[in-house]
Amino acid sequence: MELFELVTASTIPDAVKAQARSSTAQNGANVRFIAGGTNLIDCMKLNVERPKELVDINGLPLDRIEKTADGGLKIGALARNADVAQDATVRAQYAVLSQALLSGASPQLRNMATTGGNLLQKTRCVYYRDIATGCNKREPGSGCSAIGGYNRMLAILGTSEHCIATNPSDQNVALMALDAVVHIEGVKGERTVPIEEFYLVPGSTPQLENILQPGDLVAHVTLPKMPAGAKSVYLKLRDRASYEFALASAAIVMKQNSGRIDFIRVAMGGVGTKPWRSVEAEKMLLGKPATASNFAAAAEGALHGAKPQSQNGFKVELAKRCLVHAMGQASQSA
Repeated sequence: MELFELVTASTIPDAVKAQARSSTAQNGANVRFIAGGTNLIDCMKLNVERPKELVDINGLPLDRIEKTADGGLKIGALARNADVAQDATVRAQYAVLSQALLSGASPQLRNMATTGGNLLQKTRCVYYRDIATGCNKREPGSGCSAIGGYNRMLAILGTSEHCIATNPSDQNVALMALDAVVHIEGVKGERTVPIEEFYLVPGSTPQLENILQPGDLVAHVTLPKMPAGAKSVYLKLRDRASYEFALASAAIVMKQNSGRIDFIRVAMGGVGTKPWRSVEAEKMLLGKPATASNFAAAAEGALHGAKPQSQNGFKVELAKRCLVHAMGQASQSA
């Protein structure tokens, strides 16, 4: 770990101004916000992240979980994962989010990790975290060691010839299925971004992971009011039962009316370079009966563009089965 300066932001404008001194908000930023630090400090110890300055934002008033006037929910960026998972409204109305959070990390980490930090969680690709190897995400132009290397855990959707790193978050898959909106404070004021537009696929610039610009501070996320009668499920498949990242996961929000699906959201984790929303699967299910055959067809559609690597071809079938099982669970509870 390299030496750095630690400063404390007492207001949101102060925090924005401090981070805006960095030339980027992406990989290689020389000014970073720090809150829980559960991911950033790990990366700093590995010299993957080398910020010259950390801006402590723990004192900012961004830790509340509160209902919105339109019946939705506002979750502050500093709300801890454990608090969000156990919040009564989240458990009752956004169960998929509670289930996703409780499936991730450990109780100790969930007590520290924040909503905003989880949104920006870094990939667990072993080459990203090993500075002795080539990684276009960490060092543009150095190559992707995972292609042809150890890639069992990596992505099969949204990949490019430059990067196949997987987004590791469980929370963000649930937020994708819940149509979350990310609220950002920046040098030009506040703006909102649908979570579907927040993340970037790697393409030829894998070092750019999201739309954040220098000075941008994620302030909170909002969730719209759930359709009456809608149910949600998060299913995570992994190598061991706890403290493990997903090989494949599914977040489903479903509402049925007179035996047919009249609201559906489908998102996947563990298989995409970003939390993966499958609009294809949703189109195939909308208006259809909630049957096993329709679920299987939708799962086929969701994985249609998958591009497995040398060690992760099993993820294609695993993700399909994960989707079908999660859809079945959502339909039984709906």
